[in-house]
Amino acid sequence: MGKIYVVGHRNPDTDAVVSAMAYAALRNAAGDRDYEAVRLDHVSDETKRMLEKFGFKAPARIRDVRTQVMDIDFDTPPALEPSVTLDRAWKTMNEQNTTSIPVVNPDGTLYGTLSAGDIANYNMNTITSTDVSDLPLFNMLGVIEGTIIKDGGKMIDTVSGNIVIALPSGESSPWEGKDNIVLCGDQPDMIRRALSENVNVLILCSVTADQSLLDEFPDCSTCIVYTPFDAIRVSKLIYQAAPIGRTCSCGDVVCFHLTDYIDDVRDKVLKSRFRSYPVLDGDDKVVGTLSRYHLLRPRRKKIVLVDHNESAQAVPGLDQAELLEIIDHHRLADIQTVQPIHVRNEPVGSTTTIVAEMYQESGITPSKNMAGLMVSAILSDTVMFKSPTCTKRDIAMAERLCRIAGVTIEEVGAGLYDSSASDSRTAEQLIKTDFKEFHIAEQTLGVSQIICVDSKKMLERKEEFLETMEMMKKKNGYDMIILMLTDVLVEGTELLYIGNDETISFAFSVEAHDNEVFLPGVMSRKKQIIPMLTALWG
Repeated sequence: MGKIYVVGHRNPDTDAVVSAMAYAALRNAAGDRDYEAVRLDHVSDETKRMLEKFGFKAPARIRDVRTQVMDIDFDTPPALEPSVTLDRAWKTMNEQNTTSIPVVNPDGTLYGTLSAGDIANYNMNTITSTDVSDLPLFNMLGVIEGTIIKDGGKMIDTVSGNIVIALPSGESSPWEGKDNIVLCGDQPDMIRRALSENVNVLILCSVTADQSLLDEFPDCSTCIVYTPFDAIRVSKLIYQAAPIGRTCSCGDVVCFHLTDYIDDVRDKVLKSRFRSYPVLDGDDKVVGTLSRYHLLRPRRKKIVLVDHNESAQAVPGLDQAELLEIIDHHRLADIQTVQPIHVRNEPVGSTTTIVAEMYQESGITPSKNMAGLMVSAILSDTVMFKSPTCTKRDIAMAERLCRIAGVTIEEVGAGLYDSSASDSRTAEQLIKTDFKEFHIAEQTLGVSQIICVDSKKMLERKEEFLETMEMMKKKNGYDMIILMLTDVLVEGTELLYIGNDETISFAFSVEAHDNEVFLPGVMSRKKQIIPMLTALWG
């Protein structure tokens, strides 16, 4: 089936991270086993603190879900080492019904590629050049099924010379001197001549040597080999004993890694002439080959979205993925699919509340630690039940999960905001901790929210915040950027903004000036900020 990624929005908050983890755990507990929670960015201090409290690690980070080489059903032919014979390589190609195989070093890294064209080109060259040089003896013996009768006392490891077939007695012979590899049949006179000239190698084809004839040349250093094949066949096979490392294409070989994106691969493939290309893993070891036809219908990554349904907040490359499901508690936005999917969108204060209800509907109880983590997500997104988005369902589910986890609402809540406004963090880090982008009518809006217990102290950094927001507005082309400093104790929000004063004044019925207004009772971005701006611009 393949892995299914469960992912929240960009700049993930506690609800986005925990709802992804909880839903993946639910599906795996139900027997699917293929679901994995992931995240798009760093986790906030608040989320880290909750993960550590309940004994979890942050989900793995992904940057996009564009289709990669690892998503392709590429071929996995045998990879041969450079010392393997051309004969063995050709047989392997036929067995695997392929015209190209990768050649690898002993450690599995890429040496080159060998194609049927490389072998054919080599064979055509042997017609005009009959020499072989430093041909490994083991290779030759293996290909011609040979046996050494006499090694000449030199214990050679390689053979070299001009390959010739001894002509019948009485006819002129095409060879002379020792630098030859002579192929003889039942021809005592030719065998005697070869031994007298001390040729490099004498191959006896389908004939057993007469020991008395060999004894005539006690000082001969010729290596004598027996083969059951006839001379014509041996004359063809011996060239196929060459190591493929001498024939294959190596050097600037076009290859791809598992993590390469299909878009980039397709561009390179269209500009090259090869039939197949090696595929390498993270250690540069060969794991397969891909061809043009593999790029026609690649598998797409499978995705479940939680805590959002807006393309601007979704994982990059979503258009190349297969979206299976959406679980969310926000307004319906602009994500489109090519086929029907499961969508669960409910008006509650936290996506984790919906996931918890799915546990209940499935008859599965979350683990003690997972239940505690889910409580923290509900409390975080409902701002300790003070957000107008909070419902009775959120409160009831949080209390039920507390009983499973053996914790209290007060205990979990006390740890949520201890350091959410740490002085050690830059203004940009604080703003980006829970930052979301919205497209409303013709306007592009960025809204960040910092939950704190001392908004007055946070306002001491007002100029730093505004300078950073101005920079982000220019860099990303936003029409407006808003920072919500939501105070849990005051139950209101100090709102800083970069944009039009009139927009803030009309939207929230306040007198806006100096890039700051206080909005009493405003605790929710989703229910109290975005709807007001949507009504104004829409």
